[in-house]
Amino acid sequence: MDAAGSRRLHLAILPTPGMGHLFPLAELSKLLVQRHNFTVTFITFAVADNKATQTFLSTLPSSITSISLPSVPLDDVPSDATIETRMSIVSIRSLPALRSVLLDLQSSTNLVAFLADFFATDGFQIARDLGILYYMFIPTNLQFLTLMLQLPALDAAVTGPYQDLKEPIKLPGCVPIPGPEIVTPLLDRSNDAYKWMLHHAALYRQAQGILVNSFSAIEPGAAKLLTEEQEGRPPVYPVGPMIKASSASGASPCLKWLDEQPQGSVLFVSFGSGGTLTKRQLKELALGLEASKQRFLLVLRSPSDEDSSSTYFTAQTKENPLVYLPEGFLERTQGVGFVVPSWAPQIEVLAHSSTGGFLSHCGWNSTLESVTHGVPMIAWPLFAEQAMNAVMLVEAVKIAIRPKKGDDGLIDSEEISRVVKELMEGEEGKVLRNRVKELKEATAVAVAEGGSSYKALNEVADKWKSFAL
Repeated sequence: MDAAGSRRLHLAILPTPGMGHLFPLAELSKLLVQRHNFTVTFITFAVADNKATQTFLSTLPSSITSISLPSVPLDDVPSDATIETRMSIVSIRSLPALRSVLLDLQSSTNLVAFLADFFATDGFQIARDLGILYYMFIPTNLQFLTLMLQLPALDAAVTGPYQDLKEPIKLPGCVPIPGPEIVTPLLDRSNDAYKWMLHHAALYRQAQGILVNSFSAIEPGAAKLLTEEQEGRPPVYPVGPMIKASSASGASPCLKWLDEQPQGSVLFVSFGSGGTLTKRQLKELALGLEASKQRFLLVLRSPSDEDSSSTYFTAQTKENPLVYLPEGFLERTQGVGFVVPSWAPQIEVLAHSSTGGFLSHCGWNSTLESVTHGVPMIAWPLFAEQAMNAVMLVEAVKIAIRPKKGDDGLIDSEEISRVVKELMEGEEGKVLRNRVKELKEATAVAVAEGGSSYKALNEVADKWKSFAL
């Protein structure tokens, strides 16, 4: 074996911006290092959350390094461009720099594969040119992958807006999705975001393999279909759940408060690192929590009347969000509720014995964290594929309850109070709690040695090793 062959195999990973994309890929890379002796380089885009990204990457094991691509001009991108459009443009304009980085890695490491996040697949052509393997990672679920694989056919078959369809969209192996619940960049077919989604969907089929942050027990129908070989579609590997390891100490004030609460009595309320409510909706949420008379831990962000994803690239809110709560709310709920501005150690909160429910935006990372810790959910989707996730969690997985919106699109305090009480002390809540406990056990089995996700990752690693021989 020559000198290059004797070196550890190397993987280059290109995540698209957003900590929610980075966390599962970091966990995946740790497993490849620990179990298969790989070394890994993260190649990151220069965007608004770059400092947070680099800080997080610096905490990873020494076998995992990172390189940041130079920033690209975005002056010509409209200020109202969607997240999907911005991500896609940054990815395309970074291709020359990506080629340079991959060439350097090829000369300095035993580079065998390039793993692109689902909005960074334009890099496949570079990997082809360099003669290395090119795979894709889906940080969300098999339902989303199924939609993207079906999207070109769906686009050809449907002429008007998807939300006007009288019948739900039937995806193979998945729960039917009502048109208005489809992933948000597909709702406006005249928007550039829709064109970009079609662009990426076509590239999905070019991948030599697709790794997905899901597992068969939570999506049995889709897992069965997608893991069967099919001509014209890459092999699919459900390797999840990939969940960020616990990092916070027990010294957090909210964890100390949880220590003082009865077991299973607290509803954790958080809309993720990128989600915001309108001012009106935030007030209704607060009043609904108060009216429910249930204990709650609320992660509060400043509201935005413009965009429910307004904090996607910034983990901290820019102003004190407490000023947006109803007058006297903090005083009236003292002892029953605990309000944390901007951020809380979510995994530690969900793992805490006092936590009995999770009101969530249904981001996939948050969903997997809730399932892994056996916590039933109130589904309150905001953007991206979250509404599709909510439909699946309520109707197929049956671990969530979903509040109903009024004609004005608002969920009022009375409805919020109703679903909170139902989850925390109602009969439906008991059923959901039992179901999520079963799923928690299935999660542990999937990732343990010999489990479906464990074996799927081994299969991928073995293919990469065989390629290097």
